[in-house]
Amino acid sequence: MPLKQPPRVAWVLSSGGPRGFVHVGVIAALAELGLKPDLIVGASAGALVGTLFAAGRSAADLERLALDMQAWRLARLQLTGGAERWSGRPLCDFINSEIDGRPLHALPLAMACVAQRLRDGSAVAFTHGNAGVAVQASAAIEGQFVPVSIRGERYADADLSTPLPVRVARALGARRVLAVDASAHEDRAPPGSERWREADLRKRELTVPDARSADLVLHPDTGYWAGMSREYRERLITIGRRDTLAQATALRALHAA
Repeated sequence: MPLKQPPRVAWVLSSGGPRGFVHVGVIAALAELGLKPDLIVGASAGALVGTLFAAGRSAADLERLALDMQAWRLARLQLTGGAERWSGRPLCDFINSEIDGRPLHALPLAMACVAQRLRDGSAVAFTHGNAGVAVQASAAIEGQFVPVSIRGERYADADLSTPLPVRVARALGARRVLAVDASAHEDRAPPGSERWREADLRKRELTVPDARSADLVLHPDTGYWAGMSREYRERLITIGRRDTLAQATALRALHAA
């Protein structure tokens, strides 16, 4: 559904799996610089972090949740058979609990959760309705998590179609767009990473058109290998904050335009 007001500045937070922890550090730095968007557009991990921030959770809250979160509690093993082994319903419940059950259209900051519509592979931005369901749909990894049914359509993780949804932000009316790309730096892949190389290159092909449509792209140098340990999360949050503050001048100019 349309937004209440046309957004001047949008932050686009990409998918990225565990690398999505870098979004927490980026938001912390942006808050430190006193910068705010009119709209957040998030895909998968970006939808999760973005929805919490759009609901009014502080950067400190996001860091605490990121470090304390037990990933296994955000999924439930499916016992009914089928190709997908997991349900993301616990993620839905987690989001709704953390934002007091408020729907997307009632959040203090406009939020769009981007998911892939499986019928035709198109990107759909959820701006109204159940926030937890929207995040669950955006993060439902194909082949692993059960797709989410909304009004007769099935939706899954946007990572395989729109991992960096800048053009979605433009379609929602954003005049200025800051894109945060949490993907791997595939050009610096180390020896032993060959089995992941094809997926990295495919994702880069998907992100390039959207990156070109952004006014500024942050692509924090998170290293190649991902993980879920507390040490890894702390490191990514630190990197996100560091690499964002390094662009303080450009970021202030973008938000002042």
